[in-house]
Amino acid sequence: MNRIVLKYSMLRRLSTSLVMPKKSSSSKNINAKTEPETKQTGCVYNDKKGNVMIRVMAKPGAKTNQITGLTEEGVGVQINAPPVDGEANSELVKFMSGILDVRKSAVSLDKGAKSRQKTLQVTSGVISVDEVMEKLKKSSDK
Repeated sequence: MNRIVLKYSMLRRLSTSLVMPKKSSSSKNINAKTEPETKQTGCVYNDKKGNVMIRVMAKPGAKTNQITGLTEEGVGVQINAPPVDGEANSELVKFMSGILDVRKSAVSLDKGAKSRQKTLQVTSGVISVDEVMEKLKKSSDK
């Protein structure tokens, strides 16, 4: 029993001597100001680099290309292309660039190449989040 107590007391002494110094609160404020914040509310948001990101719930193999709805989870989009060899992805990028009235090269698939939940990226400076939401709402009302 003496051995266990001795080891415990040694451990306790060691652990109290190895306390890490606390960071000053001023360093936290500097880091918070230098990094741009990501405003990710809803299906359209800006990333850290200023690009506009659009969450899409794709439905390939439909009769026509159209936006079916806007929700917090994403923009519902029907695509008139089969989900084979990336045909639906390229058709989605082409369709969304037409809806947003931007060059096709400004829109790219960021995430979800093999999933129905995708994220599209629109190059920064081309269009704002508010303009994207306005154009998506107009096209979903048709």
